[in-house]
Amino acid sequence: MSVAPPVSEDAVFAPVRSQTAFEETVERLGTAIKLGLLAPGTQLPAERELCRKLGIARSTLRQALLALGQTGHLQATRGRRGGTFVADPQPPSELPSEELLAQWQEVCDSRMALEVGVAVLAAQRADGAVLNALAGLVGEMERQVGEYPNYRLADVRFHVALAESTGSSRLVAAMTATQGEMTDLIAHISHPAAVLRASNEQHQRLVRALRTHDGARAARIMSEHVEGTTHILGGLLPSRT
Repeated sequence: MSVAPPVSEDAVFAPVRSQTAFEETVERLGTAIKLGLLAPGTQLPAERELCRKLGIARSTLRQALLALGQTGHLQATRGRRGGTFVADPQPPSELPSEELLAQWQEVCDSRMALEVGVAVLAAQRADGAVLNALAGLVGEMERQVGEYPNYRLADVRFHVALAESTGSSRLVAAMTATQGEMTDLIAHISHPAAVLRASNEQHQRLVRALRTHDGARAARIMSEHVEGTTHILGGLLPSRT
């Protein structure tokens, strides 16, 4: 297996300092692969060295490497010359439009503003029946991790139900539109189980914050949740032509 000349490790493997360490690691490595900074055949440093450089726990690194293996970005080999290597690129079956790629960050920015506000209001207004329904959707997503279309359906219902708990028809309409835009975006990336489980763990934490009517905590969790998805999209969306 050929190995490309080394790139600046400072650029690719700088410490990850975000609260969304898993998602940011996926973005960092996925973007480096997408841009050719880590060329096909390049072997990643050993896990201990990567953890040191990125400043993350080994469990977080392994979760990110597993996700990138499931998306086809990385491949692992065993034996004396084994390790984790950048895989040969696989052409996507369908590229998103130039317009969609140009606007994806704006979509995520708009989603951040909407979802954090909704989370704060939901902490104030969601009643027991709504909270139990949200917890049920979290459980449904956990059961559907291996069936992405079913997972995504429960995910959309979760976020729309949050908006419905505010009692605002405008927020429900805005949330529905935002979730439609997000569905269009994430249709163009893979959906590894590790990514879905990390996302749903944030859903679970959010429901716990809502049950205690802790608006500040709900806002922080939702901010991490949206930021995490943004990192995943930044690392896995195809490059613009």
